[in-house]
Amino acid sequence: MDSKAPVKSDSSSESLYETITDDLVRQGYSINPEALPPSLANALYQQVLELNQAEFDTAGIGRQLAHTVDTQVRTDEICWINGSTDTGQNWLNWAGGLREYINSQLFLGLFSFESHFAHYGPGDFYKRHLDAFKGESNRLLSLVVYLNPDWKEEDKGELVLYRDEHDMTGIKVSPTFGTVVAFLSEDFPHEVLPAKRDRYSIAGWYRLNNSIGNRIDPPR
Repeated sequence: MDSKAPVKSDSSSESLYETITDDLVRQGYSINPEALPPSLANALYQQVLELNQAEFDTAGIGRQLAHTVDTQVRTDEICWINGSTDTGQNWLNWAGGLREYINSQLFLGLFSFESHFAHYGPGDFYKRHLDAFKGESNRLLSLVVYLNPDWKEEDKGELVLYRDEHDMTGIKVSPTFGTVVAFLSEDFPHEVLPAKRDRYSIAGWYRLNNSIGNRIDPPR
């Protein structure tokens, strides 16, 4: 989780925060090719390459007691980012800066952020789904960053973002290095198409505060 302390951002990050926020108001999603600050993107890429295979878990569906593994739906593997490294903390700080900016402009009440590295091997996929169902989750905004240098069109592995449940065509987003995508979690079904090479990304979610009594949500 990110801290709630103020986060300092450089001018390029501030410009990207503004673009994402404006896009969310206008259309509910934002696609920004190769927009993550290069120093942060490069550091994250090096970290994901250095992770031991044992640090990755098979990705599942659902949360806590409802969590299941279903390889008919998704076949990727994940490693949660907890800020235990400088690079991980820098990423959480950057994401925290985006949270603060969006809250200051849109008053969405984004409370916290959770994210993980995702690795899709050749042929892996994640079929069409929503990150949150209306009234059933406190995930409000989804954030994806791609960490794939020299990605070519023939490598495939696109994210397909559907405008609504009736859209069968969608918007294809190539997972090129440093590309940043954000969208309202409850509104946009999406899927990950199989790639022909290893594909790395970060997936994250901004959440509302559903804490009640001594129960902290999201759990820490």
